[in-house]
Amino acid sequence: MMLDQDLARIRAHRNNLQRYRRLLRTKLSEIERQFIERRLAEEQAALDALAADVFPAAFVLPNMPSASAAMGAER
Repeated sequence: MMLDQDLARIRAHRNNLQRYRRLLRTKLSEIERQFIERRLAEEQAALDALAADVFPAAFVLPNMPSASAAMGAER
């Protein structure tokens, strides 16, 4: 039961990350872009912490491109 809840939380974080990355591909003001980049970093940190807690040594998530790296290629 607890694992199901943890997996649901992981899915929610991953969905949020995808949504934020999609938003960064749209036309945003600089303030909006900064807000989304901050939220993206917060979500990634939360996902990393949760994954480390749920899967201590058995599972390592691949590194995802940072928001700034993804933005550099798009600007």
